[in-house]
Amino acid sequence: MIIKSIELSNFRNYETLNIQFDYGTNILYGDNAQGKTNILEAAYFSGTTKSHKGSKDKEVIRFDCEESHIRTIVEKNDKEYQIDMHLRNRGSKGVAINKIPIKKASELFGILNIVFFSPEDLNIIKNGPAERRRFLDAELCQLDKLYLSDLTKYNKILNQRNKLLKDIGFRPDLMETLSVWDMQLIETGKRIIKRRKQFIEELNDIIGQIHSNISGGKEVLILKYEPNIDDIFFEDELLKSKQKDLKLCQTTVGPHRDDMLFSVNDIDIRKYGSQGQQRTSALSLKLAEIEIVKKSIHNTPVLLLDDVLSELDSNRQNYLLNSISDIQTIITCTGLEEFVKNRFHINKVFQVINGKVYEKNDSIEHEEE
Repeated sequence: MIIKSIELSNFRNYETLNIQFDYGTNILYGDNAQGKTNILEAAYFSGTTKSHKGSKDKEVIRFDCEESHIRTIVEKNDKEYQIDMHLRNRGSKGVAINKIPIKKASELFGILNIVFFSPEDLNIIKNGPAERRRFLDAELCQLDKLYLSDLTKYNKILNQRNKLLKDIGFRPDLMETLSVWDMQLIETGKRIIKRRKQFIEELNDIIGQIHSNISGGKEVLILKYEPNIDDIFFEDELLKSKQKDLKLCQTTVGPHRDDMLFSVNDIDIRKYGSQGQQRTSALSLKLAEIEIVKKSIHNTPVLLLDDVLSELDSNRQNYLLNSISDIQTIITCTGLEEFVKNRFHINKVFQVINGKVYEKNDSIEHEEE
């Protein structure tokens, strides 16, 4: 699958933009704070209906405007799809596929699969468990429609249960309704735990060889799922933690507190790994993610690399660039030196200057409208 074009109206610092991408490698270069990442964010929106930064819809609308529009043309299995997204200051977003409005975000599922790699992803191992859960959820929600539904449902139930725990302090008679939310939480939570476990096993089958190649055979990387609670004990543990939950006014057990262990040569690198080991493992994780998506959808995802190369040494840069030759890639960077030095094949180059994009083509410049 590829993104053929993206058209923006009043999105971030773009008043208007219409950019046509190549099926291979596309480079967006320019100084910081010019709008390079905003184009990647628009692409991510088109695949997931969300911002990779976690921004609210109203935050991506151009200053002093009421609404924003993203139109993305995707080609998949020789078919073209037009994804339109209206983001509004007030009210919910509107999404249409081939000009037909959709009611649920899940209807967009599977049209555009995206793997996003930013400098923040290199910190997934040294940062807290929330980052690692976010990675699991972001990937599984793109690959598994049932997981997307379960996670949405689980988060709603969790919020309702937490609200009830607070309300019981003022109205003890509400205690009898707690068991209703408990059963729903357990039922949905068990499915999430099982799917996460399965996904990490799939990652493990792929990541070992990738990491061995990058580290020159010196390191063995193993991932291990660390569920806050095993699915078979969820009901018992939730019952045991009832008094604690009431005291703290929040749910203290469940998959919303899961983690994932990264072990290199039997050492937990979350705590004891060097920065180099953590970064190499994060890179291995992203490359394994690409392979899992390929295997799952029997197609290639679109890869978005947001200023990652500047954070990697030349060995890791080369490995990454050589691994993505068969995938449409959109890369942001501040300069082209690394690509020239590594003789990496580039299909299209765009310069981004303050919300304007100029295509560089054999020294002829074309401004993208």
